Amino acid sequence: MAKYRKLGRTSDQRKALLRNQVTALIYNGRIVTTESKAKEVRKIAEGLIAMAVKEKDNFEEVTIRAKVARKDKDGKRVKEVVNGKRVTVYDEVDKTIKKDKPSRLHARRQMLKVLYPVKYVPSEAPGRKKNTKQVDLVAKLFDEIAPKYTSRNGGYTRIIKIGQRKGDGALEVLLELV
Repeated sequence: MAKYRKLGRTSDQRKALLRNQVTALIYNGRIVTTESKAKEVRKIAEGLIAMAVKEKDNFEEVTIRAKVARKDKDGKRVKEVVNGKRVTVYDEVDKTIKKDKPSRLHARRQMLKVLYPVKYVPSEAPGRKKNTKQVDLVAKLFDEIAPKYTSRNGGYTRIIKIGQRKGDGALEVLLELV
């Protein structure tokens, strides 16, 4: 007997479908899909959330010195003439960053194998490429989702039956994070 549903697709199509739906679930918090797809997505999503809950506090804060370009009031880089060339002026600042310990780094890489990269497009200027931002879903898992579920032992998602789809009569469900 198989350990997973094949969903009437080849393995590469099935993997892409499940990765896409897990990414949408983590990003939006809920998705509407068929019951069999939801049960497969639930397995993957709960594994990712469990991994995030386990490793959420497994980091150390490190202070580093970084060079940052000095900017004027308009937000443009300040330039200075040195030896006849215009050179950007840099200031040294101390930054505190989170440095993952090895087990958390491994968990992060396992999550990145499943989750697709997501771009946030603001609603006010949707056609502008410069306004889009890359969303870090792994950081969202560690920083927002995992702290909510520290007291739970599994059961991070719920499936709510909606009814049958009009076109083919497939049972549709709402899969959401609890």
